[in-house]
Amino acid sequence: MENSVMGMSVLQKMLALMACSSLLTACGGGGEDNNAHNNGGTTPPSASLLRCTDNIAPLIITTSSSIRFQTESTYTAGQSSAIIANIPNRDSQNLSFRWQQMDGKNIELVSQNSPVLAFDIPAAGSYRFSLHVTGNNLDVTGEIAINADVTSIEALNVRQDHQVVEGNNVSLRLGQQSGLSAANISWCVASGPDLMVDISDPLRPLFTAPAVSQDTLTRLKVNANINGNQLNDDVFVLTTAAPAISSSYFDTPVTRTHAYRATSPYANVLSNCVYSNQLNDSCTINQLPLIGQTSNDLNRETILNRVLVSHDWMGDNFAAFLTQLDPNSDFARLLQSVTAVVISYDVRPSFYWVVTGAIYLDPNDLWLTPTQRDTINEAPDYRSDFGNDLNFMMPWRYVKNNQYASLSVPTTARAYRTLAQINPDLASLLYHELAHANDFFPRSVHNSLTGPRLLDDYRRRNASKSLISDEVSKSYPLMSTEMSGLANISFLGGVANNLQKAYQPSDVSTFFSTDIASDFYAYSTTREDTAMLFEEAMMSYRYQILRDVAVTNKPAVLTADTLLIDWGQRGRIADDSLENRAALVIDEILPELNGISVIESLPEPVAMTQGQNWRQALAISPTNIRLKSLNNAAVNDIAPRFEPELRLSGDRHRHPHQ
Repeated sequence: MENSVMGMSVLQKMLALMACSSLLTACGGGGEDNNAHNNGGTTPPSASLLRCTDNIAPLIITTSSSIRFQTESTYTAGQSSAIIANIPNRDSQNLSFRWQQMDGKNIELVSQNSPVLAFDIPAAGSYRFSLHVTGNNLDVTGEIAINADVTSIEALNVRQDHQVVEGNNVSLRLGQQSGLSAANISWCVASGPDLMVDISDPLRPLFTAPAVSQDTLTRLKVNANINGNQLNDDVFVLTTAAPAISSSYFDTPVTRTHAYRATSPYANVLSNCVYSNQLNDSCTINQLPLIGQTSNDLNRETILNRVLVSHDWMGDNFAAFLTQLDPNSDFARLLQSVTAVVISYDVRPSFYWVVTGAIYLDPNDLWLTPTQRDTINEAPDYRSDFGNDLNFMMPWRYVKNNQYASLSVPTTARAYRTLAQINPDLASLLYHELAHANDFFPRSVHNSLTGPRLLDDYRRRNASKSLISDEVSKSYPLMSTEMSGLANISFLGGVANNLQKAYQPSDVSTFFSTDIASDFYAYSTTREDTAMLFEEAMMSYRYQILRDVAVTNKPAVLTADTLLIDWGQRGRIADDSLENRAALVIDEILPELNGISVIESLPEPVAMTQGQNWRQALAISPTNIRLKSLNNAAVNDIAPRFEPELRLSGDRHRHPHQ
């Protein structure tokens, strides 16, 4: 639950060292500005949180095999709860933790590798857990038992107790219930250091973890008056000390991560090479080669040996996705061009980075249960004010059979998702990020890489203009200087001149529709142009999921009803003018396919009706979509989707400021 709230996130500062158009990075799915916000963004309001004045029940201390357990005075079925463990006179920063449930009704454990075991108690009764702690000449196992009372008729529930690294940022979530509103909620610090907390939304307080010299437990309390009843709940946040930051790449604290496969031959180097505050130079190819340099097969275990996670469930769900939802081995092949896959709750948004050769995935695209979702930080990803002076917008969405392809679940909902339901978002994200990795290091060059670092090979390839994106831009360049100028404003923070401020949606429609880009974001860099082509083509080909793109007005209140379409198109990737450039990208990245055959098999683009709003344009496809080729598989119906949030071009692929 750590990320950027009060200041720059780790990834913001890291990615600010370079721009996507420079030598070092491709930020499809991920780059942010150097200072969130040098472009007019605002810092959330915060104030020193009051200390609690009422009596607080002390934690109960129990020792087992030299492990010191702290348990709450009472546990209640249905409540989010915690057990905190430590080794006396030792900080946890160099220790590894592994919890297991021994007795009681089965509990979904999502923080097994943390000194703070956070969990929801399913029913009244007795529960017993074991904890294995290793590190620094230590190897001990202890046990702790608790008893849970029956569910209270009315109770507050704060999610979720957890461990954070000093200097990182924290979000908490108060579960919603009937009669609860922001007006009747109050927070206070029951124990621990003083905190500056943003409670502009009392249902989701935000704060930065304080600087500490040793493990420090903070206890916060929330009170609310609901229907005349005074209710309260506690939440625990363990702030852990960290080594001094020496990395010029990761120059703000990163969360603790571990190899998803403890027995991986790369378990001891993954973190140091791709996600460490002590990373001062790229690792060599000998230390951490591309996956495809070590094996010619597509064994999923080989890939999972390169996965680094903050929580095991992230690796579990990623493994299930690769095993169950990659029937054509697209992702197994594309992953050959990365060194590692980092999935951590402080990654937002997702991105690929050539300095490490790894992709970094936001776990919001991977959660399946509400308890898993509880571990993901909610700190708002403050959007840039780039493009505020422009008079148009370009929304996008993925659709299938005139319905949204993505399943939208409000943050406040205690909902479950299936692998099939996360497939559209996760697949499109992976196609995009892995297009960057394969643009830089396609499988065809793996045997010729000489290092000593991937970064050295990249610089040689870039200097000779040998990247796939270089070939695309040379053979089929984008021609609209107007769109390039507008992209510089919208994605790179350029200042709009009077002419650009005066452009109306009709002007932008002409600029865009007569050129050969698949999306506005393609004009930000040639790397993004290539990634957008590949992502949209593969989503249409493999899933019959089509991408909508439009040019609209810029209403004061932004909704699907107020966005009025001047020009729009569904399935633009199959437009004849884009065919050759899209086919080139497919041939270079996935040579197992025939690019022209793929593009010719896709549904013909469908034009949107000028004057309709974004919501009305959802149902524009004919019942039987006419295909360019009879070879394309039939489009299968899918279950109805809830309407997701409105998406604007580039919002999923943050671009660092130059």
